[in-house]
Amino acid sequence: MTKTEKLKETDLYIPVRNYLESLGFTVNSEVMHCDVTALRDGILAIVEMKTSLNLDVILQAVQRQKIADLVYIAVPKKGRLLFTKRWKNICHLLRRLELGLLLVVPSKSNFLVEEAILPVPFDRSRSISYAKRRRKAVVYEIHERHGDYNTGGSSGKKLVTAYRELAIRIGVVLKENGPCSVKKIKEVGSLPAKISRILNNNHYGWFERTKRGVYTLSEKALKELDDYSEFINRYIKNGTAEDAEAQSVD
Repeated sequence: MTKTEKLKETDLYIPVRNYLESLGFTVNSEVMHCDVTALRDGILAIVEMKTSLNLDVILQAVQRQKIADLVYIAVPKKGRLLFTKRWKNICHLLRRLELGLLLVVPSKSNFLVEEAILPVPFDRSRSISYAKRRRKAVVYEIHERHGDYNTGGSSGKKLVTAYRELAIRIGVVLKENGPCSVKKIKEVGSLPAKISRILNNNHYGWFERTKRGVYTLSEKALKELDDYSEFINRYIKNGTAEDAEAQSVD
């Protein structure tokens, strides 16, 4: 067990107090159920201390925002957590809530306090601009799908993405017609030009090139396509005509 894991909430107080005093605040502990209060030039800051960053302390800190100008959460710094996806998501939540974060770090002779997040107004437009690429990818994926073949909330299941949908549709053509040229696959399945890239990349290991420009299904494909029988049946029954019409619109 590391030093940070052995720390108690009370161990955080002195380093937090010293840090705030170094910023010119007058510090008191346990004032009206607040772990730490700090006052400077009429600015009231409140710090809630916990041994781990969890929902309970976040909810507590949000309540403190009703009375304080600045609200911080102070926790021990645990290096192994700092690079996890969960930690990054929690930090994003703190920024959205305009809560500050103090990390208490034990050193050989003392404790250090790092102000990891400032309790400042959240710039939503800036946050959105950082995620433009992800938004574009989501919208593109929506447009590229030709139906809703998944169940929301599913886990541990292979999802029918736009990419996988095209691969399955190629697989249907090859299963029904045997080895085909890329041109024939496009024509029979009313498929877009980008299927050439899917066949060439062979991401799922479904396709085998028998000769230049001609493909057939692998044994792996014949087994795995059975997992998408519902999608394939719907595609064979209704999809071809609809997809052909969609391609003409594109």
